[in-house]
Amino acid sequence: MTLTLSPTQILAGLAVLFALFTVWRFGARKARRAAETARAGARVVSLAGRVLFTGSAFVGVQWPVITHPGNPTLLVVLGAPDLVAAYVLTRALTVTSLDTTRRGGGRR
Repeated sequence: MTLTLSPTQILAGLAVLFALFTVWRFGARKARRAAETARAGARVVSLAGRVLFTGSAFVGVQWPVITHPGNPTLLVVLGAPDLVAAYVLTRALTVTSLDTTRRGGGRR
């Protein structure tokens, strides 16, 4: 059984293979970007949750100071700086970058 292909058929086959490869690469890049976007969004939500938790912990520690004088405005006066401090501490103690190495050493 002999397979005989003309040069036109060979070029058409190579063109189809190249098109499939290009579509596959485009899909892989698009999926990688979507995954990175999802990770970035999750980092922001996670950071907000940690800031609120740390701020709540600070307010919880200061709660005895607030309850003894009987002044409810102390909650706002002490709570707002606590949220700022919680944000600063959380950002300082959280790693927010994803360091990956590129394979192949190609240009970016």
